[in-house]
Amino acid sequence: MLGAIIGDIVGSVFEWERIKHTDFPLFCERSAFTDDTVMTMATAQTLLDGAQGDHAANYRAFGRRYPRRGYGGMFAQWLASDTMGPYNSWGNGSAMRVSPVGFACTTVDTALNQAQRSAAVTHDHAEGIKGAQATALAVFLARTGARKDHGRDVRATKDEIRSEIAERFGYDLDRTIEQIRPAYGFRESCQATVPEAIIAFLDSTDFEHAIRLAVSLGGDSDTLACITGGIAQAYYKAIPQWIADEALNRLPAELTDLLDRFEKRFDVKR
Repeated sequence: MLGAIIGDIVGSVFEWERIKHTDFPLFCERSAFTDDTVMTMATAQTLLDGAQGDHAANYRAFGRRYPRRGYGGMFAQWLASDTMGPYNSWGNGSAMRVSPVGFACTTVDTALNQAQRSAAVTHDHAEGIKGAQATALAVFLARTGARKDHGRDVRATKDEIRSEIAERFGYDLDRTIEQIRPAYGFRESCQATVPEAIIAFLDSTDFEHAIRLAVSLGGDSDTLACITGGIAQAYYKAIPQWIADEALNRLPAELTDLLDRFEKRFDVKR
């Protein structure tokens, strides 16, 4: 989950600059966590709450505790209301907040079901749910493995992750970042964000490279890198310490404490 937070913080300063290269400083004075991190933490809290976990209640509680973090218009209305239900959104907000599901769940079915639950309280459009499920499954497969070898889980290869996500959700993952980048711009939908974020992971050579590729698309950079970062952490299991420290230093104590509790409870590797 820290990988998603790092992606959000790194991408936060490039959302409107829309750079098209990977040669940029990962952190600067303006680098800060956005709504992507807040909602990711809210998802983590729900999973820690167990069977009594309430995604809607936690999204509202965390969103109200951390206002003015870049929430979308309809979601901001939802946050301000105690009674507003889901609003048929296909936006990428359902995918940006779901990485904890991939780290916490122990089977494909539970990951898909929990991702659906996390999305449906706001993003109940089929594409909103699909984006959350694809992201959660990518994290799950990158972390646990897609197949058995003599009864033992074997980490999925990138080709296996690509194939499973493409076949299950119909995303075109046979493109490269180099092919996508020239014509790509700011996109708010799951269907135009999640596949590209997954491809940034698939094309990468390590965690930092994955984040740089996601930002270099020149789109919704904090969300793209947030989605990519969660998958990359799960797969590479090696976030450079200086990058982790830079991100953690930008979080309030409440969120770092929650991150620590989540990692210990679900045995998440950095």
